[in-house]
Amino acid sequence: MNINKKALILIDLQNDFCQGGSLAVPEGDRVIPLANQLQNHFDVIVATQDWHPQDHASFASNHLGQQVGNVIIMNGVQQVLWPNHCVQHTKGAEFHPDLNIEKVNKIFHKGVDKHIDSYSAFFDNAHLRATGLGDYLKDKQVQEVYIMGLATDYCVKFSALDAKALGFNVSVIEDACRGVELNKGDTAKSLHEMQAAGIKLILTRDIMTRNSIFD
Repeated sequence: MNINKKALILIDLQNDFCQGGSLAVPEGDRVIPLANQLQNHFDVIVATQDWHPQDHASFASNHLGQQVGNVIIMNGVQQVLWPNHCVQHTKGAEFHPDLNIEKVNKIFHKGVDKHIDSYSAFFDNAHLRATGLGDYLKDKQVQEVYIMGLATDYCVKFSALDAKALGFNVSVIEDACRGVELNKGDTAKSLHEMQAAGIKLILTRDIMTRNSIFD
């Protein structure tokens, strides 16, 4: 029995984060074909969706006098204010139409509590509530987690750090991610932060060619 399963986590490959979306990540669309190609190489595939109520506190529109990019304190943690995005049951919250989700084993929603944001696929930003992803992966006997998606400097980073803290061996597929870059250099800084935490940075070709990491 395989007791060292590998999981691919597809982070927030949603319309609002891609071209034409309300919070479009530069070149976000370019990772969609990679997501489709990578799925053939993993035992378990999960996907996350930002799934915000309309009155979510991370939306600048819900704070009088505030604007996108401002930072406030929410539930004791710093919160960047964003444009309204990925509102539940809207087209913006749907997966990119070119994303193949037929092989996705389970979808996890995050950011559902209007009072706290959730960058990570595993917990909200204050670590008050888990999404259930960590337990799900452990139930599936997953030990190795590979993360790709949007955006490198927010949801990918925090998902990777939480996965590492939960005891998984974590790799981020660098070329299959894109950053928001609210501030120049945020993506590079995030990659260094992940590496410092013991997270591996790999490329799509490392998986597609089945090199040593899959031996």
